[in-house]
Amino acid sequence: MTTQSHTFGWTYRLGRGASHAWRSYARKEHGAAIWLVEHGMPAGGTRAVVWMLRLLTVGGIAYLSFWLALLLGCIVAFAWTASVGGFDSDERTEWRTGVDGFGLYRGDIRIDIGDPYEEN
Repeated sequence: MTTQSHTFGWTYRLGRGASHAWRSYARKEHGAAIWLVEHGMPAGGTRAVVWMLRLLTVGGIAYLSFWLALLLGCIVAFAWTASVGGFDSDERTEWRTGVDGFGLYRGDIRIDIGDPYEEN
């Protein structure tokens, strides 16, 4: 008879790590609240300070994750733009006189603004 072995995935380990981090934070928060009460702060004031610290912590994490997500989005956008590619190297833009008159050309196509057949 074989024994079943349980292998936990990365989501389980991530959740466990978050749980350990939260419990550690809660213990330190409780110790800080006790320290404040021992040094003469009223219990209601201590509760308010603890909630302000929680809000500041959550706000700081949200702020940091916003900027990291924005940075990641910019990196992905730049990588996608670079992978799509730009113009061919042999088709550079240049000012010259071509079939449609003087203007900005890429290859044999005039790309500058304005109608080449419009008379001034």
